[in-house]
This record gives sequence, C-alpha cells and structure tokens, in this order.
Amino acid sequence: MTESLNANYNVFRDCIAEPLVARSVPAPANIQQKRQSKGRKHEVTLQASCDGAEKPMDDAAQLADFIDYIATELFNSLAPALINASYSSARNNPQFLEMAKDPMPSKMADTLISTVPLSVVDSLEAYGLLSNTSGLSSLLIPVFQDYITTTTAPPPVWSNTRTDACEICDRSWIPLSYHHLIPKQVHAKVLKRGWHEEWKLNSVAWLCRACHSFVHRIAGNEELARHYWSVELLMEREDVQDWAKWVGRVRWKAR
Repeated sequence: MTESLNANYNVFRDCIAEPLVARSVPAPANIQQKRQSKGRKHEVTLQASCDGAEKPMDDAAQLADFIDYIATELFNSLAPALINASYSSARNNPQFLEMAKDPMPSKMADTLISTVPLSVVDSLEAYGLLSNTSGLSSLLIPVFQDYITTTTAPPPVWSNTRTDACEICDRSWIPLSYHHLIPKQVHAKVLKRGWHEEWKLNSVAWLCRACHSFVHRIAGNEELARHYWSVELLMEREDVQDWAKWVGRVRWKAR
C-alpha cells in the first residue's frame, strides 16, 4: 500500500471509528429492584438491555479489532476515485463537491450504500450497532462524507500548531484535526458579550475525531466558548477524564 493510500485508509478508519466508539461506550447498568406480585421475592433485574437484545462491545481490544475489520472491508469496497481521494483530484472532479453536500444527493447515497459488503451489515447487526436497512444509511453516509471532506480538504491553516498526539486521549498514532476551542459559530456573540478578547478566538486544540465529536456532545457551542475554552478546562471535567481513559485503550494493529 502506497503512503498516500495508507494515509487515506487511516482517515477512513478514523471516520468509521467515531460512530462505532460512540455507540459502544459502556454505560453503567441501571439496576433496579422490582417487587413481584403474589408473594414472590424481590428480584433484581438489569434494565440496561432487554432479553435477547445484542449488547455493544465493552472491551477496548475487541472493539479496536472490530473497527479495523469494518474499516478494511468498507474501504476496499469503495470506488478507486474515492480510495485515492485527494485535494488535487477533487479540484478536477465535481462529484466530490456533490457528495459532500448535506444531504448527499439520493442517487449518490444509494450507490455508496449498494457497495457495502453484506458481511459488514451482518457484523454491525450482530453487535447491535445497526437496527435496520435505513439505519445503514444514517450510520455510513456521514462517515463517507467525513472521509471525502477530510481527504479533499486543503492543508489546514493551523498546521504550525499541530501536536504529536491527541490533546485529550494522548493517542499519537491516530489522525488528528484541529478543534476551535471557541467555536466559530459563536464568535460574533463572544465579542458582543465580551466573553473573550478577539485574539483568543482562533485558539485551537488538536484532537482525534472521536474526542472531537465527544467534546461537541458534552456541551453546546456557547457553553464551550464560555466555560471550556482550553484543553485544561475540558480536562477538569470528570466525564472527559473517564472518556480519555476509556478511548485511549481503543487501539488497532498497524497495517
């Protein structure tokens, strides 16, 4: 595998890892006592899952192997133009711009989904990560779009600030992207309300995709801008510390 192709695979694996990791985060079992009628003894039942329902993986090593398998199967099923996607190739191919639209044109989405190997669908269903056929599109189309957007983007403006590892989980072997610590969507409001000086607006942190998405799940743009505008402030949160410890164990083998 060439260096550029391997780089694209790493990006794709990172894109598919984000939703799979998010759906596999172990949740504390909600243990509740239920009083049974007609003199039966109290019975402790786990409410976290129903009988017969598939359970997400909670072992980091198992999840990493699963992500690697799914990423490899999906990446190899892509059209050559997508496998070799780059900034230069996208400039001469308007289809890349169409694929990046939200929502993606239905014909393009259908074509991408039609190439997904049945083995991938079966595996996702087996681990309870996919419920039905429509769920396949909702899971994978954003992944394909993230991959296309990332591989065809020009070099980032903030490349000179790049760190060697994700600033939350400390994984150094995974693709990183920059996260605006003060989200761009609220810059005008930040200045109007006087929350920060203008020179702080372009502060960034280098995060892996999973941690980047996690940060945006735990707080809205305004809350991030007002209260979590540095990595240090984010890491003071207990849920961020727990997440960093857990996702930091999700590793896959080198290709």
